[in-house]
Amino acid sequence: MAMRKVVVIDEAKCDGCGECVTSCAEGAIAVIDGKARLVSEIYCDGLGACLGHCPQGAITVEEREAAAFDEAATQQHLNALKHAQAATALRVTETPHQCPGSMMRSLGRPAAAEPTAHAPIGSMPSELRNWPVQLALVPPMAPYLQGADLLLVADCVPFAYADFHRRFLKDKPVIIGCPKLDQMDAYAKKLTEILRVAKPKSLSVLHMEVPCCSGFTRLAQYALQAAASDVPLTDVTIGIRGEVLDTVELNAGHAAHR
Repeated sequence: MAMRKVVVIDEAKCDGCGECVTSCAEGAIAVIDGKARLVSEIYCDGLGACLGHCPQGAITVEEREAAAFDEAATQQHLNALKHAQAATALRVTETPHQCPGSMMRSLGRPAAAEPTAHAPIGSMPSELRNWPVQLALVPPMAPYLQGADLLLVADCVPFAYADFHRRFLKDKPVIIGCPKLDQMDAYAKKLTEILRVAKPKSLSVLHMEVPCCSGFTRLAQYALQAAASDVPLTDVTIGIRGEVLDTVELNAGHAAHR
């Protein structure tokens, strides 16, 4: 190893937005467990093209002993990434028919809008951290899904449960849909891909008490099985009058109410 410049990421400042991932032409950075991390020193050329793309100022370049930049290995790494994305049809591309409003993005909380535990609901800032939110539009490779505590929410829930943002949404990415009106076959495939690719830390399903809405619970169970995933699954039932009726931990076929 020799002295050379290498990118350093301050995990305390990083919010996992993934801006640096797309700005690194060498594919040296990935969002893992909600934080941007250097995949390997040999993929980093040390030029710091990613520095200006970090909204949190979490990336710096330091000179230290490090493995030499390996251009051939980097190209193999990039080819492998492209192959994996193409094989699962996960690459997000601009097309003439794509709505600009569905462009993937992570949403940070305004610095002056930190909520307090006892703030009136009307004065609470939004806790939404990702866009889009529709399951049909969310790409499985989205950085905000990687290693996250994921919410799968029936789209009537936030209307019925007044404190949805503060109790459930804070610090979690959310994907929504309607288990009665939407195409559940397509949802099963999409959720399975999300579980395989993003490997979330946990999955919570929030649905209404009406019978048709429990389809999201079955969807989650099917996708977990199809993805061979053992992440914890929590099922929350919301009443039409806005109360939490039941919370159940569904793990390996066993149900535990809490």
